Amino acid sequence: MSANIQHTADPIGIKSEKKKRNAFVSLSKSLLKSKTGTFGFLIIIIVFFIAVFAPLLAPHDPNAINPVKMLQPPSWLDGGESGYFLGTDNLGRDILSRIIYGSRVSLLVGISSVILAGIIGILIGLVSGYYGKWIDAILMRLVDSFLSIPNILFALVFLAVFGPSVPTLIIVLGVTNWTAYARIVRGETLSIKEREYVRAARSLGVKNVKIIVRHILPNVISSFIVISTLSVATTIILEASLSFLGLGVQPPTVSWGGILSDGRDYLATSWWLATFPGLAITITVLGIIFLGDWLRDVLDPRSQSRS
Repeated sequence: MSANIQHTADPIGIKSEKKKRNAFVSLSKSLLKSKTGTFGFLIIIIVFFIAVFAPLLAPHDPNAINPVKMLQPPSWLDGGESGYFLGTDNLGRDILSRIIYGSRVSLLVGISSVILAGIIGILIGLVSGYYGKWIDAILMRLVDSFLSIPNILFALVFLAVFGPSVPTLIIVLGVTNWTAYARIVRGETLSIKEREYVRAARSLGVKNVKIIVRHILPNVISSFIVISTLSVATTIILEASLSFLGLGVQPPTVSWGGILSDGRDYLATSWWLATFPGLAITITVLGIIFLGDWLRDVLDPRSQSRS
């Protein structure tokens, strides 16, 4: 009897594995066919590699002050030294090492705040769209209230009250960006809950929570992935802006926005202080946007039909 059960169970598991393998192969082929998607994916992989192995890749301590090496130009310019490829800042700290370590903070803040915003937005969107009526009215008025407050103003006030730090920055950026997820997930839920398989599950007496988790949530995840990918780019820019204003990540923690802030008084004489961290932000954001565009084309059938 057990042998028969084993024989009948094996083909199902094999089919499931084959489907997963085929889906991965199809996704990989689609990525390779897209030049922008491949380019964005490579950029993100490189940035992640740099962030993870920053202690091994950085040639110097990012916070080591050396007054003798103050404002040294990049090594490939006249007056530069071979040990400082991108030059040094106003305190003699190595720009390249600071950019390498700064990638850690930018990715941490960008990804963590988007995850936090996604959890809040998906939860509110699912509850609002599925239950509707007065619950929907209250939650959507809450969304409208948050949308009426400029994100940068809310972030500045929040950070001024609670003090700037990496955890505080993640919380404030997550709290200010959840509204977009809530609106989109709500719209998707309103459509999905009227489909036949959801109605059938409801008529069979399946609990609402189980319907939401098993039938609705998996169908809205693709939209979340697309939006969150693009939101990471926006969040990285916002983090850099707040750090540039002195209300983001605080020294001695290195961030790209902080490096930009240190170099703003030396733009005329030592352009490399602000140029290279600015390029790091630009390249990273472009990579995320390119990958996000590819994900939108792959996961959103409506974009495929339009193309």
